[in-house]
Amino acid sequence: MSDIFTIADKILDVRGLQCPEPLMIVRKTIRDMNDGQKLVIITDDLATTRDIPSFCRYMEHALLAQSTEHFPYLYLLRKGLIIN
Repeated sequence: MSDIFTIADKILDVRGLQCPEPLMIVRKTIRDMNDGQKLVIITDDLATTRDIPSFCRYMEHALLAQSTEHFPYLYLLRKGLIIN
């Protein structure tokens, strides 16, 4: 795991789940987090390459980093669009 992905407050491993389950679990997890907290998502669902960035734009969370060149895919989100 790259250094950028180690700054997360929470790690969510949804490998083995297929759309829409990973996104549903991400949404529930984010809902229980505080603004500014960071979440790493580990997944092997190809649909997340489209779904996670769209989710962040729609729900106004920051997609700080992503690694989708190989499995597992990694995403780093920050709850809310706050600037630190």
